Amino acid sequence: MYGNRLQSGVLTTDSDFLSSPQSKYQSSVQDYMHSHQISFTWTTETSTWTIYTRRTHGQLIGGIHMDILPRQAAVNLVPISPDLHHLVTEKANMSCVLVLLSFIVLSGDGIISEGASRPHVVNVGAIFGLNTLHGKVANIAMKAAEDDVNSDPSFLGGSKLRILMNDAKRSGFLSIIGALKFMETDAVAIIGPQTSIMAHVLSYIANELKVPMLSFTALDPSLSPLQFPFFVQTAPSDLFLMRAIAEMIIYYGWSDVVALYNDDDNSRNGITSLGDELEGRRCKISYKAVLPLDVVITSPREIIGELTKIQGMESRVIIVHTFPKTGRMIFEEAKKLGMMEQGYVWIATTWLTSLLDSYSPLPPKKIEAIRGVLTLRIHTRESRKRRDFVARWNKLSNGTVGLNVYGLYAYDTVWIIARAVKSLLDSGANITFSSDSKLTSLKGGTLNLGALSIFDQGPQFLEFIVKTKMSGVTGPVQFLPDRSMLQPAYDIINIVGDGFKQIGYWSNHSGLSVIPPESLYSKPPNRSSSNQHLYNVTWPGGTSETPRGWVLPNNGRRLRIGVPNRASFKDFVSSVNGSNKVEGYSIDVFEAAVKLLPYPVAHEFVLFGDGLKNPNYNELVNNVSTGVFDAVVVVAAVTKLNDTPWAFLRPFTPPMWAVTAAFFLIIGSVIWVLEHRINDEFRGPPGSQRENTVSTLGRVVLLIWLFVVLIITSSYTASLTSILTVQQLNSPIKGVDTLMSSSERVGFQVGSYAENYMIDELNIARSRLVALGSPKEYATALQNGTVSAIVDERPYVDLFLSEFCGFAIRGQAFTRSGWGFAFPRDSPLAVDMSTAILGLSETGQLQKIREKWLSKSNCSNLNGSHSDDDQEQLGLHSFWGLFLMCGVACFIALLIYFFKIVRDFCNDHKPLEEAIVPSPESSHSNTLHTFLAYFDAKEDKTKRRLKRKRNHDLSVKFPRPM
Repeated sequence: MYGNRLQSGVLTTDSDFLSSPQSKYQSSVQDYMHSHQISFTWTTETSTWTIYTRRTHGQLIGGIHMDILPRQAAVNLVPISPDLHHLVTEKANMSCVLVLLSFIVLSGDGIISEGASRPHVVNVGAIFGLNTLHGKVANIAMKAAEDDVNSDPSFLGGSKLRILMNDAKRSGFLSIIGALKFMETDAVAIIGPQTSIMAHVLSYIANELKVPMLSFTALDPSLSPLQFPFFVQTAPSDLFLMRAIAEMIIYYGWSDVVALYNDDDNSRNGITSLGDELEGRRCKISYKAVLPLDVVITSPREIIGELTKIQGMESRVIIVHTFPKTGRMIFEEAKKLGMMEQGYVWIATTWLTSLLDSYSPLPPKKIEAIRGVLTLRIHTRESRKRRDFVARWNKLSNGTVGLNVYGLYAYDTVWIIARAVKSLLDSGANITFSSDSKLTSLKGGTLNLGALSIFDQGPQFLEFIVKTKMSGVTGPVQFLPDRSMLQPAYDIINIVGDGFKQIGYWSNHSGLSVIPPESLYSKPPNRSSSNQHLYNVTWPGGTSETPRGWVLPNNGRRLRIGVPNRASFKDFVSSVNGSNKVEGYSIDVFEAAVKLLPYPVAHEFVLFGDGLKNPNYNELVNNVSTGVFDAVVVVAAVTKLNDTPWAFLRPFTPPMWAVTAAFFLIIGSVIWVLEHRINDEFRGPPGSQRENTVSTLGRVVLLIWLFVVLIITSSYTASLTSILTVQQLNSPIKGVDTLMSSSERVGFQVGSYAENYMIDELNIARSRLVALGSPKEYATALQNGTVSAIVDERPYVDLFLSEFCGFAIRGQAFTRSGWGFAFPRDSPLAVDMSTAILGLSETGQLQKIREKWLSKSNCSNLNGSHSDDDQEQLGLHSFWGLFLMCGVACFIALLIYFFKIVRDFCNDHKPLEEAIVPSPESSHSNTLHTFLAYFDAKEDKTKRRLKRKRNHDLSVKFPRPM
């Protein structure tokens, strides 16, 4: 095995002797082998033994390779060093080796036995820093698991599992030495390493020597099974931890965070994963505060420096991804700097819950420094196994350290290995190791690399590990095809008072919830925002109101607001007398909105452009993304086209509406006059009257009025349809569709977005576009036919039409409306400014600012003297003929009716006047009263009453003879 074979010999023995069962010499042989550091391997199927021994000072002297034949054994002595060749060539030394071989053959450790052979002990290495929190807890949990596995001799068929602990003392060098030691002494697996830094290094060795490495603390998302197939994470990867934090950030409405972490693989790659998760949700990490390695931090100097930088930044949401030692120092210094007060948000990863679980309750000063912090803990399902193990913990640990979630995973990791060993042995395979040809070919130097052996059954053993399916103290244990753990989930913890409370859960199945994840696994996943819930949080400073998550940087610097130094349309923005002071409509709106913000915004306006021509808006806005300006003021808004609840009144002019309403009242009155004496349906109280007409005059008037109403209704419908949809125009330009389909030249304002919009969105050729710089150029180009139309933003068009009245707007607005204040992408100030502008609109202040700057119109209509609305509105002049005809008909009908009723009144009262001598008291008032009563009375009843009265009076005056 070790070097070239130098000498061979033949040992003749009896086959019964070789296959004899364990003898009384077993214990003595085992002690001898242990004291002399003898190790061996064997293969039952090929009857091959490999034995080597170490002597004093731990130096490897040589090895024996023996092929057992039916009646003899071929023995090959293989010295490790040529300098020791004389030791193996001397007869005495050969005799010693043969005697040693005899002892080994006599031993009962199962080297050769009837049927399938099983090792007496299966070694498993563990690499942890026993002076760390995770190392202390893991060591106790793994020893407990080892005892539980070995408590049932039948579980491994008589073999025993032995956990060999290597104390790395947080040293990367010692971790490497420990791993090499385990691979030299035939360990079938290694639990660890504790950190991702060592996991990346040692995984290359594990890949080469086929020894699986299982870790529940090195959870770096970049430890891919594709790159490191023999490295297995037995706890959920930090990828899911960062996904949970990202969804918490979205839940609370934040978009910008600061990451504070150590410069090691685990922390760095975890924060990288967090950045990826946030980017997919339109959020970002605005600053990464990197601290030295946790093992080298001895003073808070570096921590104070980074915290001071964070204090002057905009974001107040801080993610702390580190280790317990560094984490404690971070919060202690943050408390001193006043960063644990209201307005801050702190989210700590799982290191904080490990600290709380293992050393709870914390001293008052330490708990005071973390009040209001949110943290996460890997969720473990409640079960009887878990409760029993928790109950045993104080006895196992002797009260030295509390149990945290990593202790549970350490316990389950040992059982994963034990079950895989059982499956390997039950499959009939042996545990054998062989030399690595790559290492044995190396020559020179004193390193004993040849002592490292390949685990022959390593790939098969790894397969049994990843196929493990069991119920452990952490819950169901199972690996998915991508090697991730089944159903990763986290508890979300809020530090309050002298302890902590759980405010909810996160699971990869359904996101945030206030009920345990296991109750949701049977339901379809629901990640909708309405289904995400957490209980109320007590934030730093004791407030229950969710912090805004950002502030304006408190670094004494004013926000630089870029404004275009325009050569035209200066009502929107312009410099005052060539100075740096600016004024205009956009400036007044910006200042009014800033005053409505719930916090002060120190800012200054910076002119962009030379003032001789309008600056390019694309260049202006690009300066925001490059950091030249913090925001810019532009006028890229499109006002709404009178889309009000009163749009239905637009087809008619106010006089038209007034005359129409008046005629409804006039016609109603005329019909009542003509009908009420002869039609019962027009008599009595107003509520009991009906609409049926019986008189000829009433029907004639009603017929004429219905004709007029029909014409008015049809005209109204056509006009409203035209205004709101098609816009029937006399101009050949009817809207943007006409421009797109024609070959006419189109004007645009220099520097505006209209140029790129027409080229990129409307596919209008650049050769058709004409740049215009001022309202006067607009008017000249339209009048002389240089352009057939101008496309510009509505505020500029309104301002142009207020001065030049001979033009009109054609078509509907075809871009979105909104104010042109540009901020960096996802800037929280943009949201608050939008809310402030909405408040200006609701209070009417926005309209007052508009009237101040943009209502200086020389035209009767802001859109020009011949705007679409003017052309489409129907006035009284369009219908005066109909109204005249209707009025004449009403007048003639009333005249005829008046003549007829006067005639009837005279005829009905004439006999009475002849028969009855008027008394001296009668007067004209009586006659008028009688006429009005006659006018209001129903015609047939009046006639009957007058006839009866006339007959009665005649009979009194001329009585019949007796």
